[in-house]
Amino acid sequence: MEAKSKILIVDDDENITELIALYLEKEGYSTKSVHNGNDAIHVFKAFAPNLVILDLMLPGKDGFDVCKDIRQVSNTPIIMLTAKGETFDKILGLELGADDYMIKPFDTKELTARVKAVLRRFTPKGNATKQIAMPNLTINLSNYTVVYNDTKIEMPPKELELIYFLASNPNQVFTREQLLDRIWGYEYIGDTRTVDVHIKRIREKINESDAWGIKTVWGIGYKFEVN
Repeated sequence: MEAKSKILIVDDDENITELIALYLEKEGYSTKSVHNGNDAIHVFKAFAPNLVILDLMLPGKDGFDVCKDIRQVSNTPIIMLTAKGETFDKILGLELGADDYMIKPFDTKELTARVKAVLRRFTPKGNATKQIAMPNLTINLSNYTVVYNDTKIEMPPKELELIYFLASNPNQVFTREQLLDRIWGYEYIGDTRTVDVHIKRIREKINESDAWGIKTVWGIGYKFEVN
């Protein structure tokens, strides 16, 4: 890496933060750890990390509230790391803006691989501009921006990557499994409702037009329909 990517680790267990930091720093990342939710947003603003690993159960503010605080000011990728594995917690975390979800106990090599994958997708490479322009909608994967009706729309990386991929393949139907594989890029620990959550969040931010729209293909998946 030419410049060290910065990772903020938010977890109340100091042993876990030390373990994660050890593995990530071996990979060349710079890390900073926070052990309570109340300090997380202040450290986030001061440290300006490229990615956040966020525990759900925290003293002070919990991980859900910290995630909401971060999303109010930034679309920095967030990987939730928690002992809770219930579907409700996964879906709520994703709806609040988390980009990925891992359950304790976790494999440090897998966590490191996921960090690399998220950063690789979020960091533009080279000078080529990856942009799709539709009436009233521009999706730019090079600088991770979406402009809708002349207004910049804040989207976490996974939402932007999902709509970019669909719009790059107009009128082609993709199953939820295919979208998980294409966007997340590894064997995702979760279920296909992850895709539904992201589609729902995208639809809440941009409304389809007469020229284009994200369509549900019942029993199969989704497509970006262009008229």
